[in-house]
Amino acid sequence: METETQIKVLIVDDHEMVRIGLAAVLGTEEDIEVVGEASNGADGIRLAGEYKPDVVLMDLVMEGIDGIETTRQLLKLQPSSKVIVLTSYLDDEKMYPVIEAGAFSYLLKTSRASEIADAIRAAVRGEPVLESQVASKMMSKFRQTKTETLPHEQLTEREMEVLRLLAQGKSNQEIADELIIGIKTVKFHVTNIFTKLGVEDRTQAAIYAYKNGLAE
Repeated sequence: METETQIKVLIVDDHEMVRIGLAAVLGTEEDIEVVGEASNGADGIRLAGEYKPDVVLMDLVMEGIDGIETTRQLLKLQPSSKVIVLTSYLDDEKMYPVIEAGAFSYLLKTSRASEIADAIRAAVRGEPVLESQVASKMMSKFRQTKTETLPHEQLTEREMEVLRLLAQGKSNQEIADELIIGIKTVKFHVTNIFTKLGVEDRTQAAIYAYKNGLAE
């Protein structure tokens, strides 16, 4: 029995039995309607434009256009759709690219039918659902990104002093006089600063210092 708020779902998977199974299971849900099935990415993109589904269940590994590129192209055509990845794969080279392509949720094919149905409803509400292992990987990547060392954090205390003076426009000799060190030592520090900051000259080093609040 159909309800007034039926969720339109498109299934994109190159395995016929998977499509049949998903359609049969979701067909028992009163608020969900499977409006189309596609056996490849190209058909998935075409059917998305035709049916304008609320949710697309997307396989990742398919012949021709894979799930990553299909997701990217489909969302350009139908940006209001929510793509739920439904796959057997958890490897980084597939997971991160498809999320970057716009996938909204990520589930494994080992998920229970009720979990898939709930993820579809959650997607319509704007609530992403990630497989626990996917969420764990995402958090690990986030922490790794947050803890990456900034270029200037590699500088020694003396190099920081040289950088501050360099940013003030002081010459090597003036820096040497102020820090009471030899000019060769100053040149050595300046070279190290350029290398660590990834800059090519004093101007770029000074700009970096001011942008990062390192210059007085």
